[in-house]
Amino acid sequence: MKYYSEAHEWIMIEDDEATIGISEYAAAELGDITYVELPVEDNDVIVGDTLGVIESVKAASDVYSPIGGTIIEVNSDLEDNPGLINESAEKAGWICKLGNIDILELDNLMTPDAYAKHLKSLD
Repeated sequence: MKYYSEAHEWIMIEDDEATIGISEYAAAELGDITYVELPVEDNDVIVGDTLGVIESVKAASDVYSPIGGTIIEVNSDLEDNPGLINESAEKAGWICKLGNIDILELDNLMTPDAYAKHLKSLD
């Protein structure tokens, strides 16, 4: 299942790994993405830690970890093609994967339905 943070990060849990990226909403708000600073593999993070920075023609934005864990993989495709986030923010444009995750931390995140309601409240 996919979950969302109030800061517009998404997280998908598969087995004991979590894939993290920014939402389609966040990608659209940033505009054309020109650079992605990826996190460092093997680093441990806790909820709220900065995973990296996304720069666009409009602004720069930090990406925060919605749960804690160990960074086990980064999406190196974003180094040469940061616009992949604009094209596929919630699939091919993922930022990193975490291992050693605590599933209980998902309780503080929004389901897709709750996130959709959250987005409507921003209008």
